[in-house]
This record gives sequence, C-alpha cells and structure tokens, in this order.
Amino acid sequence: MNKKLRHTAALLLAACALGAAAQDYPNRPLRLVVPFAPGGGADIVARAVAAPLAKRLGQPVVVDNKPGGGATLGADLVAKAPADGYTLLYTTPGPQMANPYLMAKLPYDPAHDLVPVSEVAIVPNVLVVNKDLPVRNLKEFIAYAKAHPGKVNFASAGQGASSHLAGELFKQSAGVFIVHIPYRGTGPALTDLLSGQVQMAIDSIAVYKSHIDSGALRALGVATAKRSPLLPSVPAIAEALPGFEAAPVNYISVPAKTPQAVIDRLNREINAVLQSPELKEQLAAGGVLPQGSSQAEMAALIRSEAAKWKKVIEVSGAKLD
Repeated sequence: MNKKLRHTAALLLAACALGAAAQDYPNRPLRLVVPFAPGGGADIVARAVAAPLAKRLGQPVVVDNKPGGGATLGADLVAKAPADGYTLLYTTPGPQMANPYLMAKLPYDPAHDLVPVSEVAIVPNVLVVNKDLPVRNLKEFIAYAKAHPGKVNFASAGQGASSHLAGELFKQSAGVFIVHIPYRGTGPALTDLLSGQVQMAIDSIAVYKSHIDSGALRALGVATAKRSPLLPSVPAIAEALPGFEAAPVNYISVPAKTPQAVIDRLNREINAVLQSPELKEQLAAGGVLPQGSSQAEMAALIRSEAAKWKKVIEVSGAKLD
C-alpha cells in the first residue's frame, strides 16, 4: 500500500472511530467548565442547567470552576481539551466576544479553537441612577449629562467587565461625556452608587431590583432590545437610543473539531432543558432569562456581538493586562 492509500485508510478509520464514539455518546461523566469563581452569576446558572442536563444525557455533568484571567484560563483549558464532547465551556461574552480586543494576546484562538453549541440565557441589564440625581427618565438623564460634561460618574465591576463596556456603549450611543469609575466587583460599586459617590451604572437587574423597588435607585431603562418581563414598567434604552442592546449572553461551547453528531445531541438536550417551566422560574427569580438557540444562530450572535464590542472597545480605549 503506497503512502497516499495508507493516509486515506487512516482517515477513514479515524472517521469510523469518531462516528462510533458519537453514537455511544455520552458513556461517562461530562465536565462543564465555568471560568469564574463559585457563587457568581455564571456559576449559579451553569449549576441550574447542569442538573437537568445530566438527567437528559444519562450521565453526571460536573461543574468545574476555573477562574482567572478574565475567563481566559477556563476558556483555554476547554480549547485545548480533547474534542470529544466531554469537556464543555459555560461561556460569557469575554472569551470570544470581548477579550480578543481587550487583551494584547490570548492563549487560544477565540475564532477557531472553540465552537458554540447553544445559547443558554441572557442576563438583562438595567441603567440606574442614584435617587438624588434630578432626572426622572432617560431623556432627562441624557440632557443632564450633556449639560454637565464630565460631572457624572458611572460605576462598573471592573475594567473590561460587561458593566464597563455597557457604560461605554451608552456614552457612544447617547453622545455624552461621563466618567468611568472601575471597582473590584459589583458589591463595592453598588455601595458607592447607593451613597451617591457615583451617579449611574448599567448592570444586572438581579443586582439592583431590590434597591429599585425600595426607591434607593431609579431605573431609567433596561438594556435589552425590548422591555424586560423582569421590570415591565421600565422602558428599553433602545426606545430612546434605537439599536441599543447590552445584555450579556451566556452560552455553551466545546473544542473545535468536536463531532457534529455530538454537538447536535448536546444542542437538543440543552434546548429541551431550557423549556422547563421549573428552570425558567428558577432563573427568572435570579434575574436571568433562559434563551435557547440553534448552533448556527449562536455562531451568528458571536460574530455580531464581537463586532459590536470591538468597536466599543476601540473607541473607548479599554484594555486588560
């Protein structure tokens, strides 16, 4: 057998082996890597999804927290894992949509080393201001910010965080000059927002809802494309700034070259899990909206979101070490 025939035979054998493995999938526990510390929003949602997903797959889905590097450590681990469908990444905008433009170098190729399986949820954000700021709606706030350039501060959970990029998108969309104040997490940012040290923020509805309900903060607009069922009386920012959307998408991805049959099985089961009324109620209580998709829809969303945040990051000059 000449070299070309041997190579062809090897490829056919490999394809047969992959096909057999896909038909038998899964036959051992799966690992769902969450690139953040336990107890955070992504971790809570990942665990809520993992339990019913395990029942549908007939195998345990073990959540494995790998925080660090703005989610790049966990993403790199999955990108370099065997492409067999047993190592999954619970993905937020960082690894493929924002970090490629925030960081000078990544340890993996965000466009080619990971492929999406399905969208899981969106985390609706809301623009809030301190109750003492003399504005009642978004139009008044934009007018106030334009009349007081550089005098309004907006808080974020840190440089490059979704709350930071959402604020930068708002600045660019509204044409206002407001000053970014980064904090080490949402908690410290919330403390200063409540005290009036900073005047505005755009972050998760779940973080702010109790303070909106108490009157300590005033909600001016949700950052989803349409009004959110979590705050139905609050208009969408897009009603004043057409096209505005800054709601972090959560999804599951796998290493590139994972067999399509395996991806298709995972997509079916994830989407079935997300239809559960119990899961929908559980996630909504935490300010999260389940949102399934096809693989192609999620791939298109990655491309469009990456293009949007690339522009925001370039204009703002935001960087991560």
